[in-house]
Amino acid sequence: MSIQRLQTAPGDVLVVIDPQVDFCPGGALAVAGGDEIMPLINQIAARFEHVVITQDWHPRDQISFASNHPGAAPFSVIEVAYGPQTLWPDHCVQGSPGAQLHPALDTPHAELILRKGYNRAVDSYSAFFENDKTTATGLSGYLRQRGFKRCVFVGLALDFCVRYSAEDAIAEGFEAVVIPQASRAIDLDGSAAAAMASFAALGVALAAP
Repeated sequence: MSIQRLQTAPGDVLVVIDPQVDFCPGGALAVAGGDEIMPLINQIAARFEHVVITQDWHPRDQISFASNHPGAAPFSVIEVAYGPQTLWPDHCVQGSPGAQLHPALDTPHAELILRKGYNRAVDSYSAFFENDKTTATGLSGYLRQRGFKRCVFVGLALDFCVRYSAEDAIAEGFEAVVIPQASRAIDLDGSAAAAMASFAALGVALAAP
C-alpha cells in the first residue's frame, strides 16, 4: 500500500486508541516502543480541531484476563460465547495506575474520552463495537451527529485495537486512515501482517504524519 503524507480536512476526527500506561514499556501489557509514539501523537493532534481518545477500562473479572481462567496462559486463545478470544495479562483495570492515559500524552483539546472493555462478559478491541460485533459503544452515533466523515487512527496497538477500530469505521460508513508511524504492534503470531492485509482489503488508507 502506498503511503502519502496526511492532509487534514473539514470532517476529520483524530481517534487516539488506548494511549495508556499499561500498553507502554513497564506496563502490564507493554507494546514495544509504545511510549515512543506519544510525542508524535501530540504533534499530529495539534493539527486536528477534533480529537477523540479511547481508554481500555476493564473490571478485574473481565473474561479476557488469563487470570480468570485457571490453568490458561496469557496469549493463549479460548472459545467463548462470541467466538475465539485471546487471553491477556490483567491490564487497564478500572482506576488502576496502568489504566491512566500516558503522562506524555498532551491533547488537552480532546473532546471525548470513550471508555471500552468494561463489560465483564465481552472484551472490546474496537472503538465502535465490543468483540461480539453487535454491542455498540455509541461512537458511531456520536461521530455522525457531530458530522464527521473521516477517522484518522493512531495509538495502541496497531494489530488489535487500532486494526479493529479502523475496520469497524469502514463498516459503519466512515473513511478510515491509519498512521503506522504513530502506532506500534504487539505482533502476536503474525497479527501485524494480518492487520496490514486487512487494511488493504477493506480500503483503510495508510498515511505518513
